[in-house]
Parts: sequence; structure tokens; C-alpha cells
Amino acid sequence: MPIARNRDVELYYESTGAGAPVLLVMGLGMNATGWWRTVPVLVEANLRVIAFDNRGVGRSDRPPGPYSAAAMAEDALAVLDAAGAERAHLYGISLGGMIAQEVALTYPERVERLVLGATTPGGARAATPDEATLAFFRRRGEMPAEEAVWASVPYNYAPRTRAEHGDRIAGDIAERLRYPIEPEPYVAQLAAGMGHDTYDRLPSIAAPTLVVHGAQDVMVPPANGRVLADAIPGARLVELPGAAHLYFTDDPGADRQVAAFLTASASDAPRPR
Repeated sequence: MPIARNRDVELYYESTGAGAPVLLVMGLGMNATGWWRTVPVLVEANLRVIAFDNRGVGRSDRPPGPYSAAAMAEDALAVLDAAGAERAHLYGISLGGMIAQEVALTYPERVERLVLGATTPGGARAATPDEATLAFFRRRGEMPAEEAVWASVPYNYAPRTRAEHGDRIAGDIAERLRYPIEPEPYVAQLAAGMGHDTYDRLPSIAAPTLVVHGAQDVMVPPANGRVLADAIPGARLVELPGAAHLYFTDDPGADRQVAAFLTASASDAPRPR
């Protein structure tokens, strides 16, 4: 089992395919299995895909919290080191997008291109969910794993997906429940998201950046994607009209757009203004 180490924390990772490396960073309460739709798309685009379980979930260690995005960014760097990737594309979703921002800001020499999915800059400039959604975040940490993933469905998926594509949702949940998260590390990861604030530093991001957001996202409102794209020099925004938080399930074409961005020629990639 491939293991990376950041000080005393062991992190499970896996590598698939060959080509330019791309590190996938998953969101709150989820592990590498959450990328099960994405990995084959990126491998088919001739990329080497490295996915890992964040601290607190899956096959990685569960140190006591609270966690921070900065510490979890160090975890991501440890995975790149263990995988032998000196420089890589970086694709983070939700909390993973916050971690990816920290990596791009703190270790710019390690990031080739950056994809920020369904995420936020945090801080005072962030658009916050409505009170009902915030209350769900707080309740979710107290729920058993299977109850929590099913209760999350209205928050993660667009109405059309819930009405017409229940098979997609069931497939996602089956993957998530392979390694269900426990309440304590969920709360520890949530603290990392709540403490995240990169807005004032975003203009320092040098990597060509693609921001992807579902227009129906209630977990991380789409205004956050617009704030990120406006603040990061040269960033390109893709807002998916029929998608919510887990946009790659709502809109299976989303990861093909990501693959196209990561494999585009240098002249086609967005550049800092």
C-alpha cells in the first residue's frame, strides 16, 4: 500500500496512468474513492493521476484535530514527494480546493496548472451558505456515516440529478461508504474549512488556473467561484448551469473540460493578466 508521511501522519495514496502528473485533493469527509468518475477521464487524457486520502479519512491516519488547510497542504506536498512528482497539476474540490490554494500560494514551484472546483477563498469576501445549510453542516458531524451520506444528497446534487439520475448518486454513495468517515475527524476537517482565508493572497497565484463551479451549488454558493476567478490573475471560470456541489456527477462533461485544460498547449492556457 503506497504511503506518504508528513511528520508523524501517514497518508494513503494511489497512482494511475502515465504522463504529466496531476494531484487530486478531495473535499470534506470524502477520500480518494470520491474521484472514481474523474480518474478514468484524466488517465484517458494521458495524465498520471495521483489521488490520496486526506488526514482523518479513508486509509490515512486520523490525528486529533482541529486541522488547518495549511497542515493539509503539507500533506499534499508529502504525497507528491512520495510519488516522485517534483511538479504537478493540482485539482482540488471543495475543502480540497482550499488546500490546493494553500499549496499554490506556499509552494508555487510545485504547481504546473491549478483547478479549483466548488470552493471558496474563505474569509469576509466569501459567500456563505444559507442558515439551513450551515445547520446541516453542524448536524452532519453527529450522524452515523450511512445516514450522513444519504442526508447530504439534497445538498450535494442538483434537482435534475436527484429526479432523473438516482443511479449516479447511488454509485457515488457506494464508493464513499467503502471508507466512511467518523464524527471526530469530520469535525477536525470542518475546522480547516472554517479557518480558511486566502483572499488577500490570491493575486500571488502564478499557475494558470481554471475555476469550476455548479450554478446550483448550495453548499458553496457559486459567487465564490466568481470571486476566485476575479482575484486570481488570468483565471478562467466555468460555471455549469445544471450542476450543484458535486458537479462531476451532475454534469459528466465537467471532467472532460478539466482534462482539456490540463492538456492544452501552453499558448491556450489562461495566463496572468
